[in-house]
Amino acid sequence: MKKALVLGSTGQDGSYICEFLLKKKYKVYGLARKSATGNLKNIKHLLDDNKIFEKKFFLEKGDLNDHASIRNIILKVKPDEIYNFADQDHVGWSFSVPIYSFSTTALSIINILETIKISHKKVKYFQPFSSNMFGETNIKKQDEKTPFNPQSIYAMAKVSAFYICNLYKQVYGLKIYGAIFYNHESPRRPAEYVTQKIVSHVCDIYKGNRKYLELGDINAKIDWGYAKEYVENAWRIMQLKKPDYFIIATGEANTVKDFMIKCFNYVGLDWKKYLKINKKFFRPTKTSTLIGKTDKAKKYFNFKINYKLDKLVKIMMDSELKK
Repeated sequence: MKKALVLGSTGQDGSYICEFLLKKKYKVYGLARKSATGNLKNIKHLLDDNKIFEKKFFLEKGDLNDHASIRNIILKVKPDEIYNFADQDHVGWSFSVPIYSFSTTALSIINILETIKISHKKVKYFQPFSSNMFGETNIKKQDEKTPFNPQSIYAMAKVSAFYICNLYKQVYGLKIYGAIFYNHESPRRPAEYVTQKIVSHVCDIYKGNRKYLELGDINAKIDWGYAKEYVENAWRIMQLKKPDYFIIATGEANTVKDFMIKCFNYVGLDWKKYLKINKKFFRPTKTSTLIGKTDKAKKYFNFKINYKLDKLVKIMMDSELKK
C-alpha cells in the first residue's frame, strides 16, 4: 500500500486529493495546522468514518511555517508521494499579509525539499503553481514556456516556488512534479472567494435572506474549472516516469458577470434587480485575461476537461441550496 502525505488536507484541493487517493487504495496522512483544526468540515466525513480514520486516513499536526513539525512528519511517515496543497492562496489577502503569504507559499518549500534531499530522495513531490504567475501578458493563451510577470505578492511567491522546485530538481535530482493550475472552484471554496460569494449570496436572495449581491469588477475574464477534476490530474501527473510541469485549465474564459448570471438564472431570478457594484471589491492591481493552453498535458497523459462553467455552476448551486 502506497503512503501519501497531503499538506493542506483541510482545504479545497487537499480534501479532494485525500478522497481520491483513498479510492486509489493509498494510506493517506493529512496535515492540519492549529488554525485549521476548528474548520475540518471538508474532511469531516473521513474523520467520522470508523472504517477509514486511523486505519487508512490519519491526521497529523503541523504548520508549513514551523519547519521542525514538517520535517518530523516527513521523517515519521516516510511517504511515497507528497502533495503540497498548503499555502496562502488568496490574492487579496496576500497584499494585507505579504510576509506571511510569501513565507507560507514559497520559503516553506525549501524546508520540505531539504528534508526530502537529506532523508528520502526517492519520494515523489507535487507542487501546484498558479496562472497568476503570468500576471500581465500579451500572450492570449499561456503555455509552459510563457514568461512570468507576477502582479501580486501571492503570484510572486508562486514564481519563487517554481524556481525553488526547479533548482532542487535540476541540482539535486529530486522527483518534483507540478502543475500550473488556472482558477478552479467547488462547493468547498471559502466564502471570501468571488465564486462562492456569488453562489451563497444568490441562494440567500432566492431564500429571502438577503436583498442584494455586491461585487467589484464583473467584467474580469477568468478560466474557471472544477477543483475535484484538477487535483485528480495532479495524481496523473505524479504517475509519469519523468518529473515535469503542465498547464491545467479549461482553455476558455468567462466573465464574473457570466458566472453571476448563470447562478441567478439557475434559480429563476433577474440579476439586474439584485446587483450592486462596490469599488472596495476591486483588486489593487489587474492581470491580463489568463487562458491556459493544455496541448502538452493532452500529449503526455491524455488530459481532458469534463466540467466547464455550466456544470460547475450546477454543482456549486445544488450544494448551496441543500444547506
